[in-house]
Amino acid sequence: MNIETSVKPHDRLAAYLRGDMEKVSALIAERMASEHAPRIPEVTAHLVGAGGKRLRPMLVLAAARMLGYAGPYHVHLAATVEFIHTATLLHDDVVDESKQRRGRPTANLLWDNQSSVLVGDYLFARSFQLMTEPGSMRVMRILSNAAATIAEGEVLQLTAAQNLATDEGVYLQVVRGKTAALFSAATEVGGVIAGADDATVQALFDYGDALGIAFQIVDDLLDYQGESGATGKNVGDDFRERKLTLPVIKAVAKADAEERAFWVRTIEKGRQEEGDLEHALGLLDKHRTLAATQQDALGWAAKAKAALAPLPDHEVKGMLLDIADYVVSRIS
Repeated sequence: MNIETSVKPHDRLAAYLRGDMEKVSALIAERMASEHAPRIPEVTAHLVGAGGKRLRPMLVLAAARMLGYAGPYHVHLAATVEFIHTATLLHDDVVDESKQRRGRPTANLLWDNQSSVLVGDYLFARSFQLMTEPGSMRVMRILSNAAATIAEGEVLQLTAAQNLATDEGVYLQVVRGKTAALFSAATEVGGVIAGADDATVQALFDYGDALGIAFQIVDDLLDYQGESGATGKNVGDDFRERKLTLPVIKAVAKADAEERAFWVRTIEKGRQEEGDLEHALGLLDKHRTLAATQQDALGWAAKAKAALAPLPDHEVKGMLLDIADYVVSRIS
């Protein structure tokens, strides 16, 4: 599929889904309200108002609409997915001690860690209330499993991220948990609420899974070669936070004894000195791991597109194919 340079694919999808997304936004505003704890909507509004593509809720709506669903419960499920995502962002920023997200100060910096964690808990609870409203046990099973998988992935990352024994298989397990699980749940429940057959639901799951993996690999790659103005975070944050992401995992696999000692000192032991980031970038360049990581991202985007092949032609299908291309176009 060709990507139109004038209008980005997710913007075209947003325009197509504008009516539904307005309903999602209204439902989010309604359900994030709290009569007794005004800090909840304050913190939530800060993060929700920071922009972001709202890609995950749009995936729910897109899958449902592509299969002819007329509503209304795709809106509830899209809001559910956005609440889960927002809750994880609040918790992640506390865990990572982040100062910036989407180019703005994080909630934990503006308020405090306690507020971020507890408001995140509130949003998780709201998401579970929302997911019950369509009255589908299958939908609840998919979304509740996704919430558990996300948490599991984050905990796995705590131990794997600073352990040089972490290989690409463990990395993929982390990514499937912390990122891809919500993408695949979003597309899957869109199919389920539309009453699609099992093969179609599986195809939608496979698309979301591969898209989410490509999305996270690109994010990890941009940490080393992106522009902070474009990414909303500082280049090298993953290195400073001692996160063993795919470019470094590939470099460690090719490291000689001296290089391995560098990675042990900076990642495992956390003893980082002036100039270490530049040296790390030099090692990534030496072993061409950024290029290899880019190829992995392109491969997962291709898998996402292939997953949609059996689905009938539809305007939304074309947009989803273009989104898979666009996710990886950020690194070309």
